[in-house]
Amino acid sequence: MARTSVDDLIGFVHVARARSFTGAAAKLGVSPSALSHAIRGLETRLGLRLLTRTTRSVATTEAGERLLQAIGPRFDEIESEVAALSELRDKPAGSIRITADEHAVRSVLWPRLRGLLADYAEIKLEIVTDNGLTDIVAERFDAGVRLGGIIAKDMVAVPIGPPMHMAAVAAPAYFARHSRPRRPEELIAHACINMRLPTRGGLYAWEFEKNGREQRVNVDGQLVFNSIAPIVEAAVDGYGIAYLLLDIVRPLLNDGRLVQVLADWSPPFPGYNLYFPSRRQQPPAFALVIEALRYRVSKGSRGARS
Repeated sequence: MARTSVDDLIGFVHVARARSFTGAAAKLGVSPSALSHAIRGLETRLGLRLLTRTTRSVATTEAGERLLQAIGPRFDEIESEVAALSELRDKPAGSIRITADEHAVRSVLWPRLRGLLADYAEIKLEIVTDNGLTDIVAERFDAGVRLGGIIAKDMVAVPIGPPMHMAAVAAPAYFARHSRPRRPEELIAHACINMRLPTRGGLYAWEFEKNGREQRVNVDGQLVFNSIAPIVEAAVDGYGIAYLLLDIVRPLLNDGRLVQVLADWSPPFPGYNLYFPSRRQQPPAFALVIEALRYRVSKGSRGARS
Protein backbone atom coordinates (compact mmCIF):
# COMPACT_ATOMS: atom_id res chain seq x y z
CA MET A 1 0.00 0.00 0.00
CA ALA A 2 1.26 3.46 -0.81
CA ARG A 3 2.85 5.36 2.06
CA THR A 4 0.46 8.25 1.52
CA SER A 5 -2.40 6.09 2.83
CA VAL A 6 -0.91 5.88 6.33
CA ASP A 7 -2.73 9.06 7.34
CA ASP A 8 -5.96 7.48 6.08
CA LEU A 9 -5.34 4.40 8.23
CA ILE A 10 -4.72 6.57 11.29
CA GLY A 11 -7.94 8.44 10.53
CA PHE A 12 -9.83 5.16 10.27
CA VAL A 13 -8.52 3.96 13.64
CA HIS A 14 -9.64 7.15 15.34
CA VAL A 15 -13.10 7.07 13.75
CA ALA A 16 -13.60 3.38 14.56
CA ARG A 17 -12.64 3.89 18.18
CA ALA A 18 -14.60 7.13 18.65
CA ARG A 19 -17.54 5.80 16.60
CA SER A 20 -17.87 9.36 15.38
CA PHE A 21 -16.43 11.38 12.54
CA THR A 22 -16.90 14.59 14.49
CA GLY A 23 -15.05 13.37 17.59
CA ALA A 24 -12.23 11.80 15.58
CA ALA A 25 -11.86 14.90 13.41
CA ALA A 26 -11.56 17.14 16.47
CA LYS A 27 -8.80 14.91 17.89
CA LEU A 28 -6.90 14.84 14.60
CA GLY A 29 -7.36 18.53 13.89
CA VAL A 30 -9.17 18.11 10.57
CA SER A 31 -12.69 18.74 9.39
CA PRO A 32 -15.29 15.91 9.57
CA SER A 33 -15.92 16.20 5.83
CA ALA A 34 -12.20 15.86 5.00
CA LEU A 35 -11.94 12.83 7.28
CA SER A 36 -15.03 11.24 5.75
CA HIS A 37 -13.60 11.78 2.27
CA ALA A 38 -10.29 10.17 3.30
CA ILE A 39 -12.04 7.08 4.69
CA ARG A 40 -14.14 6.70 1.52
CA GLY A 41 -10.95 6.85 -0.50
CA LEU A 42 -9.39 4.14 1.70
CA GLU A 43 -12.45 1.91 1.26
CA THR A 44 -12.30 2.43 -2.50
CA ARG A 45 -8.66 1.41 -2.68
CA LEU A 46 -9.27 -1.67 -0.52
CA GLY A 47 -12.48 -2.60 -2.29
CA LEU A 48 -14.14 -3.13 1.08
CA ARG A 49 -16.58 -1.26 3.27
CA LEU A 50 -14.97 -0.58 6.64
CA LEU A 51 -17.62 1.51 8.35
CA THR A 52 -21.41 1.48 8.48
CA ARG A 53 -22.68 5.02 8.64
CA THR A 54 -26.09 6.16 9.80
CA THR A 55 -27.34 9.59 10.71
CA ARG A 56 -26.84 8.78 14.41
CA SER A 57 -23.85 6.44 14.63
CA VAL A 58 -20.78 4.92 13.00
CA ALA A 59 -19.85 1.26 13.42
CA THR A 60 -17.20 -1.01 11.97
CA THR A 61 -18.09 -3.73 9.52
CA GLU A 62 -16.58 -7.19 9.86
CA ALA A 63 -13.69 -6.11 7.61
CA GLY A 64 -13.38 -2.85 9.49
CA GLU A 65 -13.21 -4.60 12.87
CA ARG A 66 -10.54 -6.96 11.56
CA LEU A 67 -8.47 -4.06 10.25
CA LEU A 68 -8.90 -2.16 13.50
CA GLN A 69 -7.67 -5.10 15.59
CA ALA A 70 -4.70 -5.59 13.24
CA ILE A 71 -3.38 -2.05 12.95
CA GLY A 72 -4.74 -0.29 16.06
CA PRO A 73 -2.22 -1.82 18.53
CA ARG A 74 0.63 -1.20 16.10
CA PHE A 75 -0.15 2.50 15.84
CA ASP A 76 -0.36 2.59 19.63
CA GLU A 77 3.16 1.14 19.81
CA ILE A 78 4.43 3.68 17.32
CA GLU A 79 2.96 6.55 19.31
CA SER A 80 4.50 5.16 22.49
CA GLU A 81 7.95 4.92 20.91
CA VAL A 82 7.71 8.43 19.48
CA ALA A 83 6.79 9.72 22.94
CA ALA A 84 9.80 7.90 24.40
CA LEU A 85 12.09 9.49 21.82
CA SER A 86 10.72 12.91 22.69
CA GLU A 87 11.70 12.34 26.32
CA LEU A 88 15.30 11.70 25.26
CA ARG A 89 15.59 15.31 24.14
CA ASP A 90 15.87 16.26 27.81
CA LYS A 91 17.28 13.00 29.16
CA PRO A 92 21.08 12.70 29.15
CA ALA A 93 21.93 9.54 27.23
CA GLY A 94 24.09 8.37 24.37
CA SER A 95 27.74 7.79 23.43
CA ILE A 96 30.44 10.47 23.53
CA ARG A 97 33.94 10.06 22.05
CA ILE A 98 36.81 12.28 23.24
CA THR A 99 40.48 12.29 22.28
CA ALA A 100 43.10 13.66 24.68
CA ASP A 101 46.73 13.21 25.68
CA GLU A 102 47.58 10.95 28.59
CA HIS A 103 48.20 13.74 31.09
CA ALA A 104 44.87 15.40 30.31
CA VAL A 105 43.06 12.10 30.75
CA ARG A 106 44.66 11.43 34.14
CA SER A 107 44.62 14.97 35.53
CA VAL A 108 41.36 16.38 34.18
CA LEU A 109 39.03 14.05 32.31
CA TRP A 110 38.78 11.08 34.62
CA PRO A 111 38.73 13.04 37.91
CA ARG A 112 35.89 15.23 36.62
CA LEU A 113 33.85 12.69 34.65
CA ARG A 114 33.81 9.64 36.88
CA GLY A 115 31.20 11.22 39.13
CA LEU A 116 29.09 12.18 36.13
CA LEU A 117 29.12 8.62 34.82
CA ALA A 118 28.07 7.33 38.23
CA ASP A 119 25.05 9.66 38.20
CA TYR A 120 24.04 9.06 34.57
CA ALA A 121 24.27 5.38 33.73
CA GLU A 122 22.90 5.88 30.21
CA ILE A 123 25.84 8.03 29.14
CA LYS A 124 28.60 6.02 27.46
CA LEU A 125 32.04 7.56 27.24
CA GLU A 126 34.97 6.53 25.02
CA ILE A 127 38.29 8.27 25.67
CA VAL A 128 41.10 7.72 23.18
CA THR A 129 44.58 8.63 24.42
CA ASP A 130 46.57 10.33 21.65
CA ASN A 131 49.47 12.78 21.88
CA GLY A 132 49.01 13.87 18.26
CA LEU A 133 46.81 16.62 16.85
CA THR A 134 43.84 14.47 15.86
CA ASP A 135 41.33 15.73 13.30
CA ILE A 136 38.26 15.19 15.45
CA VAL A 137 35.85 15.74 12.55
CA ALA A 138 37.53 13.25 10.22
CA GLU A 139 37.97 10.70 13.02
CA ARG A 140 34.39 11.20 14.23
CA PHE A 141 35.17 12.37 17.74
CA ASP A 142 32.68 14.54 19.55
CA ALA A 143 35.47 16.56 21.15
CA GLY A 144 39.18 16.75 21.79
CA VAL A 145 41.32 18.02 24.65
CA ARG A 146 44.48 19.99 23.95
CA LEU A 147 46.48 22.87 25.34
CA GLY A 148 44.93 26.23 24.52
CA GLY A 149 47.58 27.48 22.12
CA ILE A 150 47.20 24.71 19.55
CA ILE A 151 43.44 24.65 18.91
CA ALA A 152 42.13 25.40 15.43
CA LYS A 153 40.32 28.71 15.14
CA ASP A 154 37.19 27.12 13.65
CA MET A 155 36.55 25.15 16.84
CA VAL A 156 34.65 26.09 19.98
CA ALA A 157 37.08 25.97 22.91
CA VAL A 158 36.01 25.60 26.55
CA PRO A 159 38.73 25.99 29.22
CA ILE A 160 38.82 22.93 31.46
CA GLY A 161 42.04 23.55 33.39
CA PRO A 162 44.14 26.34 34.92
CA PRO A 163 47.13 28.02 33.24
CA MET A 164 50.19 25.80 33.10
CA HIS A 165 53.99 26.03 33.14
CA MET A 166 56.70 24.06 31.40
CA ALA A 167 59.75 22.98 33.38
CA ALA A 168 63.28 22.13 32.27
CA VAL A 169 64.43 19.43 34.68
CA ALA A 170 67.23 16.94 35.22
CA ALA A 171 68.48 14.66 37.99
CA PRO A 172 70.93 16.00 40.60
CA ALA A 173 73.42 13.40 39.32
CA TYR A 174 73.31 15.00 35.87
CA PHE A 175 74.06 18.46 37.25
CA ALA A 176 76.86 16.99 39.33
CA ARG A 177 78.60 16.36 36.00
CA HIS A 178 77.38 19.43 34.07
CA SER A 179 76.88 23.10 34.86
CA ARG A 180 73.33 24.36 35.12
CA PRO A 181 72.13 26.41 32.12
CA ARG A 182 71.17 29.99 32.91
CA ARG A 183 69.84 30.93 29.46
CA PRO A 184 67.91 28.79 26.95
CA GLU A 185 70.64 28.92 24.31
CA GLU A 186 73.01 27.17 26.72
CA LEU A 187 70.89 24.01 26.35
CA ILE A 188 72.61 23.39 23.01
CA ALA A 189 75.69 22.26 24.93
CA HIS A 190 73.68 19.82 27.07
CA ALA A 191 72.33 16.30 26.63
CA CYS A 192 68.59 16.83 26.22
CA ILE A 193 65.84 14.23 26.06
CA ASN A 194 63.77 14.94 22.97
CA MET A 195 60.15 14.23 22.12
CA ARG A 196 59.01 13.43 18.60
CA LEU A 197 55.65 14.91 17.70
CA PRO A 198 53.30 12.11 16.53
CA THR A 199 51.40 14.21 13.99
CA ARG A 200 54.17 16.12 12.22
CA GLY A 201 56.97 13.65 12.84
CA GLY A 202 59.43 16.39 13.85
CA LEU A 203 61.19 16.95 17.15
CA TYR A 204 59.58 19.35 19.59
CA ALA A 205 61.41 22.69 19.70
CA TRP A 206 61.61 23.88 23.31
CA GLU A 207 59.87 27.24 23.75
CA PHE A 208 60.86 29.81 26.36
CA GLU A 209 59.84 33.36 27.20
CA LYS A 210 61.10 36.07 29.54
CA ASN A 211 60.09 39.73 29.72
CA GLY A 212 58.21 39.39 26.44
CA ARG A 213 61.18 37.84 24.65
CA GLU A 214 60.40 34.48 23.07
CA GLN A 215 63.06 31.93 22.27
CA ARG A 216 62.87 28.49 20.61
CA VAL A 217 65.72 26.04 21.01
CA ASN A 218 66.29 22.90 18.94
CA VAL A 219 68.04 20.72 21.48
CA ASP A 220 69.95 17.50 20.93
CA GLY A 221 70.86 14.36 22.85
CA GLN A 222 71.06 10.59 22.81
CA LEU A 223 67.39 9.93 23.48
CA VAL A 224 64.16 10.61 21.58
CA PHE A 225 60.75 9.37 22.73
CA ASN A 226 57.20 9.90 21.50
CA SER A 227 55.50 9.70 24.90
CA ILE A 228 55.96 11.34 28.28
CA ALA A 229 56.51 8.46 30.71
CA PRO A 230 59.89 7.29 29.32
CA ILE A 231 61.12 10.90 29.14
CA VAL A 232 60.45 11.30 32.86
CA GLU A 233 62.16 8.01 33.65
CA ALA A 234 65.22 8.86 31.57
CA ALA A 235 65.51 12.26 33.27
CA VAL A 236 65.33 10.69 36.72
CA ASP A 237 68.03 8.21 35.66
CA GLY A 238 70.36 11.11 34.82
CA TYR A 239 70.43 10.86 31.02
CA GLY A 240 69.87 14.56 30.41
CA ILE A 241 67.54 17.53 30.66
CA ALA A 242 63.84 17.09 29.89
CA TYR A 243 61.24 19.76 29.17
CA LEU A 244 57.82 18.78 30.50
CA LEU A 245 54.69 20.19 32.09
CA LEU A 246 55.44 21.31 35.63
CA ASP A 247 52.40 19.40 36.94
CA ILE A 248 53.92 16.14 35.69
CA VAL A 249 57.30 16.56 37.36
CA ARG A 250 56.29 18.48 40.50
CA PRO A 251 56.24 15.38 42.76
CA LEU A 252 59.75 14.51 41.57
CA LEU A 253 60.93 18.06 42.24
CA ASN A 254 59.41 17.94 45.71
CA ASP A 255 61.20 14.73 46.67
CA GLY A 256 64.53 15.84 45.14
CA ARG A 257 64.76 13.31 42.33
CA LEU A 258 64.68 16.14 39.79
CA VAL A 259 65.93 19.73 39.81
CA GLN A 260 64.41 22.57 37.79
CA VAL A 261 66.44 25.09 35.80
CA LEU A 262 65.47 28.13 33.72
CA ALA A 263 62.33 28.62 35.84
CA ASP A 264 62.35 32.36 35.08
CA TRP A 265 62.07 31.50 31.37
CA SER A 266 58.85 29.48 31.80
CA PRO A 267 55.87 31.84 32.23
CA PRO A 268 52.29 30.50 32.44
CA PHE A 269 50.40 29.68 29.25
CA PRO A 270 46.77 28.65 28.54
CA GLY A 271 45.91 25.25 29.99
CA TYR A 272 43.72 22.47 28.66
CA ASN A 273 40.67 23.21 26.56
CA LEU A 274 37.85 20.99 25.43
CA TYR A 275 37.30 21.76 21.76
CA PHE A 276 34.58 20.72 19.34
CA PRO A 277 32.88 21.89 16.12
CA SER A 278 30.31 24.65 16.48
CA ARG A 279 26.76 23.34 16.84
CA ARG A 280 23.52 25.16 17.33
CA GLN A 281 22.27 22.76 20.00
CA GLN A 282 24.31 20.22 21.94
CA PRO A 283 22.76 16.89 22.98
CA PRO A 284 21.95 16.86 26.72
CA ALA A 285 24.64 14.27 27.47
CA PHE A 286 27.37 16.28 25.76
CA ALA A 287 26.20 19.49 27.43
CA LEU A 288 26.57 17.73 30.79
CA VAL A 289 30.12 16.67 29.92
CA ILE A 290 31.01 20.24 28.99
CA GLU A 291 29.70 21.61 32.28
CA ALA A 292 31.41 18.87 34.30
CA LEU A 293 34.76 19.73 32.70
CA ARG A 294 34.42 23.52 32.53
CA TYR A 295 37.12 25.31 34.55
CA ARG A 296 35.96 28.11 36.81
CA VAL A 297 38.09 30.39 38.94
CA SER A 298 36.73 31.13 42.41
CA LYS A 299 36.79 34.77 43.42
CA GLY A 300 38.28 33.90 46.79
CA SER A 301 41.26 31.88 45.55
CA ARG A 302 43.36 32.26 42.45
CA GLY A 303 43.55 29.23 40.18
CA ALA A 304 40.95 27.26 42.15
CA ARG A 305 38.09 25.55 40.40
CA SER A 306 34.65 26.43 41.69
